[in-house]
Amino acid sequence: MTEETVIGLLLAGGRATRMGGGDKCLRLLAGRPLLAHVIERLGPQVSLLLLNANGDRARFSTFGLPVAADSPADFAGPLAGILAGLEWARRERPGHPLLLSVPTDAPFLPRDLAARLQAARRAEGADIAMATSGGRTHPVVGLWPVALAKALRAALVEEGLRKVDIWTARYRVATVDFPIGDFPIGAVDPFFNANRPEDLAEAERLATLAS
Repeated sequence: MTEETVIGLLLAGGRATRMGGGDKCLRLLAGRPLLAHVIERLGPQVSLLLLNANGDRARFSTFGLPVAADSPADFAGPLAGILAGLEWARRERPGHPLLLSVPTDAPFLPRDLAARLQAARRAEGADIAMATSGGRTHPVVGLWPVALAKALRAALVEEGLRKVDIWTARYRVATVDFPIGDFPIGAVDPFFNANRPEDLAEAERLATLAS
């Protein structure tokens, strides 16, 4: 399993209620959409990128990415976005057995995320690999086998499951800790996410200091 076999899934299907609604990933940071920062970080690590988003796809047309909507389409949370990505990969890219999901409000993602998650998954013989930092697990930053698509659909549709950690508890999960402080200006969590307006303001401050 090499980096060339991994699809990067950009999760943008949420309602962004803490940001006041709308497309959080299109909010500007240092003059560019948050989504552009995430693409810049993750793009070189994977063979192709897929955007998970709901509604009119035209608003993302400038990014030139394929778009997969949530399935089921009832704002079922990040598992629905991951399922959309897994099923798209199984259908459109059968030669890509792995999917790496990330949130689109995390502009400082590690540049070695894919490589380290793949290495841990192989070394531990795990089904799934997830990132941790600062003592916290980031359930939506994960490396998923496309082969789990059918099982995830059953969990979502037949069981009504919504929590990522409840589903992943059924599988062997390798975790990789990413240190806080790799950012050029010091102690910044690489999975810092701009959930609220004040978080976006802090990201703007950090981006300015790093420039």
